[in-house]
Amino acid sequence: MSVVINTNFAATVAANNLASSNTSLQKSLNRLSSGSKIVTPSDDAGGLAVAMKLSAAAKRQGAVNTNISNAVSFLQTQDGVLKVVGKILDRMGELATLYGDQTKSSSDKANYSTEFTALSNELGKLAAETFNGTGLYDAISVNTTESGGGSISTTAYTMASGLAIGTLSGITTALETLATARAANGAAQSRLGFAAEVLTVNKANLESANSRIMDVDVAVESTQLARWNVLVQSGTAMLAQANQAPQSVLKLLS
Repeated sequence: MSVVINTNFAATVAANNLASSNTSLQKSLNRLSSGSKIVTPSDDAGGLAVAMKLSAAAKRQGAVNTNISNAVSFLQTQDGVLKVVGKILDRMGELATLYGDQTKSSSDKANYSTEFTALSNELGKLAAETFNGTGLYDAISVNTTESGGGSISTTAYTMASGLAIGTLSGITTALETLATARAANGAAQSRLGFAAEVLTVNKANLESANSRIMDVDVAVESTQLARWNVLVQSGTAMLAQANQAPQSVLKLLS
């Protein structure tokens, strides 16, 4: 091999290797410090695009699950009031039966009538109950998927039919309607519960898939970090030696 002064090929190669190792070391440090396998789009452009879609889908699943939880709270509130309505109707039916007793005096019947009227007024008050501004007896529709499909509608109980109850048969009819409404309420709660369970599982799987693309494997990356550290240190030492090599020419010129 020729001994030259103007060109130090060994130093150039050593410098290139050192620059490459240093770049890899910086990438490894960035991944470990951020916890992300993809720090810049150039690390994995295709993977980043897939991960963004998975992340967005997982967030939408979470949002739908939140909506379902709110709908369940609405239904639970609605059923709680309907349960009270049932107790009122039971008492009104009892009062109507007692009122028909021929052995009761007019003053006795007036007392029954007073309570009956008061309970009717309470039904009117309950008819105006709301949940966050939404009437408890309004039918609501809840989408159970992020795409908006699979909507579930609640069955509204019409209080108007129970406000003008004046006969025992009317009260019986109102109770039957109420029973149907509570059954529909329970069915909707049951279905929403299963829908929420599916969303929870789907969200977890989407996040897991996103993690495989985006999250750095600390054990693997730590091994790479140690490797690049050694290469940078050895590259720095070899570059220093390569830069010292041309000085041997001075011995030939002395």
